[in-house]
Amino acid sequence: GVGKTTLIQKVTQALKSSGIPIDGFYTEEVREGGRRTGFDVVTLSGKRGPLSRVSSDSSTSRREYRVGQYVVDLLSFEQLVLPMLRNVNHGSDAEKKICVIDEIGKMELFSQAFIQAVRQTLTGSGTVVLGTIPIPKGKPLDLVEEIRSRKDVKVFNVS
Repeated sequence: GVGKTTLIQKVTQALKSSGIPIDGFYTEEVREGGRRTGFDVVTLSGKRGPLSRVSSDSSTSRREYRVGQYVVDLLSFEQLVLPMLRNVNHGSDAEKKICVIDEIGKMELFSQAFIQAVRQTLTGSGTVVLGTIPIPKGKPLDLVEEIRSRKDVKVFNVS
């Protein structure tokens, strides 16, 4: 709630209007009647789908991924994000691209395929990643800490 996504959106707009090739996604709050009911994934190409929604009951079904009161829609997330990341990773090295990944957090990290795709994107030579990661609190998230400690990563704290 400090403005990470807002900052990402403004930077994305500025880069797009400069004609720089950019792709990726951001997460956006979904609100109903003044309260947050979940998050959507929005790709820079304009596709949108649910990332998570508030769960109406506290019982968990067998393959349910939860973060607090939210149930993560892994299938929806993967269907939107994975093709875009694969596309970024398989572009020619001649075209330097910027890939927006907002965010690499607890909900997104339920997806093993996403974790692999992010690692691949970070090691790909032709891609600059503009991403958001959460500040460390509670149990460290492996991929997040791996990213934070990379020599080729610059972390800015948004407050």
